[in-house]
Amino acid sequence: MRTILMVLLGLAMLGVLGVLAAGMIGLVRGGGDPMRSNRLMRWRVILQAVALVLFALLLTLLHS
Repeated sequence: MRTILMVLLGLAMLGVLGVLAAGMIGLVRGGGDPMRSNRLMRWRVILQAVALVLFALLLTLLHS
């Protein structure tokens, strides 16, 4: 179970990094579509929440 949570946490963190990089690239290139920017921001927040929940679950498992 710990291994699965660690893999999922790693994937969630990579997802956050990817969405953040995509947003920054779009910003550097001149803003682009505001709808796309909002969608990327929404996905980043969702992925960060998932990563935090997985991290909390992992910590709970490690201390029990």
